[in-house]
Formats: sequence, structure tokens, C-alpha cells
Amino acid sequence: MMPPFSADQPHTILIAASTTYDTGALQRMLARHPLEVRAVQRGDEALAAVRGGRVALALLDVALAGSASMELCPRLQQASQTPLPVFLLSARPSNDERERAHQAGAAAYLPLNFSPEDLAEKILLHLQLIVPAPVLAGMPTMATLEVNYHTMLSGSPDAILLMQRGSWRILDVNLRARQLFGMTETELIQTDLLALCPPVQPDGQPSAQMFAASVEQIMAGDTQMFELDLLHASGRAIACELRMVPLTTAEHRLMHARIVDVTPRKLAAALRDGKNELLEMIASGAPLADTLDKLVRMIEAQLDGGHCTVMLLNPDGVTVHSAAGPSMPPDYLAALNGLPIGPAAGSCGTAMFRKQTVIVSDILNDPLWAPYRNAAAHYGLRACWSMPILLDRDTVLGSFAMYYREVRAPNDDDRRLIQTATHLAGIAIARTRREEELQRHREHLEDLVAARTAELRQAKEDAEHVNEELSTALDNLSMTQEELVRRDKLAALGALVAGVAHELNTPIGNSLTLASSMSERTAALRRDLDNGLRKSALAAYLDEASGADEVLLRNLNRAAALVDSFKRIAVDGGNRQRGRFVLGDVLPELMQAVQGELRQRELALIEDIDHWLEMDSYPGLLIQALRHLIDNSLLHGFGGRGQLKGQGSITLSAHDSGNGEIAIHLSDTGVGIAPEILPKIYDPFFTTRMGAGGSGLGLYITHNIVTGVLGGRIDAASAPGQGASFMLRLPKVAPL
Repeated sequence: MMPPFSADQPHTILIAASTTYDTGALQRMLARHPLEVRAVQRGDEALAAVRGGRVALALLDVALAGSASMELCPRLQQASQTPLPVFLLSARPSNDERERAHQAGAAAYLPLNFSPEDLAEKILLHLQLIVPAPVLAGMPTMATLEVNYHTMLSGSPDAILLMQRGSWRILDVNLRARQLFGMTETELIQTDLLALCPPVQPDGQPSAQMFAASVEQIMAGDTQMFELDLLHASGRAIACELRMVPLTTAEHRLMHARIVDVTPRKLAAALRDGKNELLEMIASGAPLADTLDKLVRMIEAQLDGGHCTVMLLNPDGVTVHSAAGPSMPPDYLAALNGLPIGPAAGSCGTAMFRKQTVIVSDILNDPLWAPYRNAAAHYGLRACWSMPILLDRDTVLGSFAMYYREVRAPNDDDRRLIQTATHLAGIAIARTRREEELQRHREHLEDLVAARTAELRQAKEDAEHVNEELSTALDNLSMTQEELVRRDKLAALGALVAGVAHELNTPIGNSLTLASSMSERTAALRRDLDNGLRKSALAAYLDEASGADEVLLRNLNRAAALVDSFKRIAVDGGNRQRGRFVLGDVLPELMQAVQGELRQRELALIEDIDHWLEMDSYPGLLIQALRHLIDNSLLHGFGGRGQLKGQGSITLSAHDSGNGEIAIHLSDTGVGIAPEILPKIYDPFFTTRMGAGGSGLGLYITHNIVTGVLGGRIDAASAPGQGASFMLRLPKVAPL
């Protein structure tokens, strides 16, 4: 292999193709050499890149080369400050086009779909970064091998090596082997299998010793398979499973080796075992720093060149600090401490602010990293993917991040891995926080109990000191309160009693007068009986007694009816039966109860009810409240004015208000309510019809039913001469 380019030599491989070309595969094959791949899609862009003086070799699509003479090829060579080899790539190769490419000065003419591995080999050979494999005397070549074997080797999906036994020099490889090791065929057939092994295997055994022992078992027929770590061209270890079969001809002793990369299987097993160990650490209460360090190292072992960090959100909910990052530069982690989260705070700060995963594939060109771009470039960081660690949907604990030193986007495996890491980190952090909280409670429990005991003791002493004063104050307050309540009740009761007395005075007075008269008449009859009773006197007494009985019974019935009317306005406890109902099932009961009295007064009842409105409430109390409102309209709205019959109406409507409530509206066309009276209508015992059938309790009870048991509101509106209206807003589901 030739020495690498110096810093001032061109080191760019320019691809000028009219269609998208897979530059990534070619870049990976050239990664070990000081070459970078750049792609353009227009001829003027290719010329500009060559004039920059950094292009070592150009790959030119024939479709961009110009006319039949392919004039762009010599123009590129003329624009270069140093000799510039140009490979022409053709989508439809032909002998005629090959000849024209040669005349245009092309260094090579290749198919456009030429494999990146073979193309990389031709580039390295042409630039003399590798040298052709020499033909060694006595070594077999493809000419001496069976064609069928080579065909089978080339088409195998596994990596295949053909080696000479003893020297273990590689004689032939297939495409999969080149991909596995990241090397060209020319590089592989100039080495031997032991050169592809690390000096020591993971168990500490020298690779040469382990390989020799395994080959000895194979030659003895004891086994055909063994595991061995090999090396990728980048230096990365590859866990492999080798199946080897000896091939012996008359002239050569060969070994056929099939190599299977078992790294994914081992990584999966390591991840599974690591997760179990982490969960055991969390369950046993291991320190959070040790747990997160173990987690980060476990995830980094799954990555190809990746570095991980765990950041935690500080209790202030704004700034962060570094919790784990064993493979990251300590100065970089220290610089992160105290930085705020926000909408453009790198990957981690933005992920915690948004509570969403943030993928930054190119740190130097992403606006999220604008404040920290120089620091990332200083430490060689080019990509960062971060996922927030959440306790729940709204509570952020921190973030888990993966860093790379090249521009890179995550694949599906990367996303699954970061999700696993974030989930495990969340378990560990949440467990630690709970343990710390419990520990704080345990440490301070005795102090809290002592402090609380002292407070209670002091409170007890203070209470004992003021107990006598407090008792006296309470007694005075109770007496004052009782006196105020008694006065209010007496005032209200006085008005009620005055009305009740006025109503009951006439029938009771008549009854007392009649009873007194009959008492005197009875005494006179007894005297007549002692002196000799005449038949005419007895007949007269019986006639008077019969008339007195009739008058007495009529007055007592009237008094009983008045008492019963006062009893009916009280809230009926039997109506407190809750259930689901529709208004169309319960309101007809109310309509039927008041219809007779409305017809007697020749008043119209207008109904506008959504009968299918459903409620979960107290139907009996609802009916009672509405009945009180209708009775109020009949008594106060239509009871005292000289209105023509047939001109009054009461309207009852019920509709869904759309906010979980039902609006019930009851209005009349009666005399209305005076403005000075309207604020008092819900006061107990307040009435304008005292002595005329009013008790002052109907609207008071209605207000208590609506605002209390039914959980709603009631509003009244009226103007003298324009009737009155009551609006009830009731929840569809009454409070428990």
C-alpha cells in the first residue's frame, strides 16, 4: 500500500451524475483512506468543484459529458491544477461509446451500476493508494481452480474465504466477504486470516493459539464450526462464526471457510442480560450514578462508534446537569451543567422542552445547535439524537442522548435502542426519587413528630388558658344568635300568625259563640226538666241544636281546610326519591293536577316542552317546585284583579341549554310583581296575600328545592302589569 496523501494534495472523489448516486456505500469503502466523496448533478457544478483544486479523481456520467465527443471530460482535466483522472460511467455501455470515451481522455469506462466495492478498488488502485496483488510462485490462481467452485463462491450469501492451509494466505473472496471486512478484493488476497484477527480474543486467549487449536479439531473431524473475533478494516471487532472445510487437490492443501457475522445475536443477548442486571440494580437500590453509568455503557456497547449521555432536569424545571457520559469528554459534560432548556437548546434541552424526541443529523447545520455549534465542533461531535425521559405525560425527568462523530440519521434499530434506554433510565430515576423522598421522610419524621407534639402541647396550654374566656364568649354568642334568630322568627311568625289568626278567627269565633249559646240553652232545658218538661220546649231545643250543629260543623270544617292548606306548602320528604326520568313522563302529572283549577278560572296553559329530555334527579321535588310556581301565579298573578275571563295564560317551557343543564321557564300574563317586592319574594313568611290564602312559604320552599336538592339556580323577572317569569336552570344530573 502506498503512503497516504499529504494535507495539501487533492483528496476529493467527485461524482457528477444526472441521477442520485449511492455515495454512502462508496464513502464507507474509502473511509480508511484520506478521501471524501462529493456528488453534483450539473456540469457547471462539476467544473466549479474541479477549479477548487481539491479533486483527486472524477466520476462522470456519460449523460452529463456533453455531445458525442464528450467534451466535458477534457474540460474537467483542463480546469484541474493537477493531472485529473476521469472515469466515465455509462448507463448503456457499448463498444462505440467505449472508443469515444478513450478518445475523450477517460482513464476508465465503467457501467453506471458498477458495484461501490469494485469501484472503490479501481479508484484506490488508480490513485496508487493500494498496489496490485503480486503473483506468487507456486501459489494457485483462478486458472487452476474449478470454475464451478468460483461461481458458487461468488454467489454465496455468506462471506466465503478460500485459503492455503498452513500459511492461511487468502486466495479468493466473494463480495459478501469484502463487505464484511470493509476491504477490497486486492487488499484481502494480499493478507492471511490471522492478520484479520485481533492479537487477543475476548476471553484473553491469543488469537493464533485459539485458531490453531480450532483448526486441529476440524482436521481431526471433531468439529466444523467455532467462534472467533475478526477485525473490520476500521478496527471494529466482528464476532464471527467460522465453518471450515478442508479441500485437498493433487497440488494444493486448501481450506474453505464460511464466515457468519453473529454480532447482532451477541448484541441482542448482551442487551437482554444487561437489562436484567440493570433491573436487579434498580430493585436492590443501587446508587443512581452507578445505574446510569451501567446503562450508558450497555447501550454504547450496542452502537458502532456512538457515545451516550444522560442529562437530568434540575428541581427548578429550567436548567440541567450531566448525570452520566463515561465516553464523552469531561470538559464538554461540565459545560452542559446549568444550561437552560428551551425551543432551541441543542438536542437534549429542546427534547426536554418539547417533551418529544429530537433528531439532529448534522449539528453544524442545524439551527437547534446554533448556540452550542462551536463547542460541538471543538469536540468533533456531528450528530445527536435525544429522547426525553418522562415520569408521566407532563413531568420531565431528563433526557437520553446518542452522539456520533459523523453526520448520521438513526435507523429503526437505533430508535428502538434509544427508546429502551430511555425507558430503563426513567425507571431508575423515578425509583431513586421515590427512595430519596422516603429517606427524607424517615430522617425528618422524628423531628416532625417532636415539633408537632410541641405545637400540640403549646396549643393545648393556650387552649386551657383561654378556655374560660372562649366558653363565656361562646355562651354570649349563642345567646345573641338565639336572640337574633328568635327575633327574626318572631317577626316572621308574627306576620304569619296575624294572617292565620285573621283567617281562623271567624270560624273559631262563630263556633265559640254558638257553643256558648247552646251551653246556656242546655242549662235552661235542664231546669225545665226539673220543673216538668213540656214537649214543645224539647222540640224547640232540638231544632236549635240541629241548626247549631250544622253551623258549628261548617265553621270547624272551614278552619280544618285552612290548616290543611298551610300544611300542603311544606316540603314533602316522601318526594326525595331519586331516579332517571324524562320530562315527558313526569310533567303530565303536573298538568293534570292544575288543569281543573285553570279551567275554572278560564286560564290557558301553554306547553313548550322537549318531552324526551332525560334527567337523573328528583322528579317528585321538581313537580312540587313547579306546582308552587303555578300556585303563585294563580294566587298572586290572577287572584286579585278584575280581569276578563279567558284572557290570561300560564306558559311552561323546557329545553336543553347545551351545557349539561336543562332550562325550565314558567311565565304568566298576570299583574306582575312590584320592583320593591321582587328582592323579597324568596324570604320565608313574606307574602302580599296574608289573610287571603297566602302563607309566604311557597317561593321560599321552591328556592330551597331548586338551589339545594336539585343543585340548580332560579331567577325571577317581572314588571307591574306585564306578568312574571321564573327561569330554572337545573343540571341533568343532580348532585349527590
